[in-house]
Amino acid sequence: MKRIIPFAAIFLFYSCFDAERNCEDFKTGTFEFETYINGELQTSRFIRNDSIEIEKYQGKTDTSSIRWINDCEYILKNLNPKGMAEEKPIHIKILTTKNNSYKFEYGQVGDPKKARGEVIKVSED
Repeated sequence: MKRIIPFAAIFLFYSCFDAERNCEDFKTGTFEFETYINGELQTSRFIRNDSIEIEKYQGKTDTSSIRWINDCEYILKNLNPKGMAEEKPIHIKILTTKNNSYKFEYGQVGDPKKARGEVIKVSED
């Protein structure tokens, strides 16, 4: 019995920190993403269905295809790239979900450098 108690305590402690990932809730809808660019807060809004994402940013619209790898990871590929940098697909991995938002990690496919961000779902559409 004395051997079971430490294992049970560790299990209970670990389960308290298990990250929530309800990625299915974020496959479609309208979303907003905020980031700092050159010290200025910028907001981008995008609409996503299961296979297409349409982003509006600074009066411009970009359309990208989505290929889901699993429930929480997908590849985003710009359908109308305006240069070499936009031709490279982006790998996105949802790390945690909470209510109407999720935290994610992203980077160009094949590049080990990753960045993180948070997206807020503003409507179901």
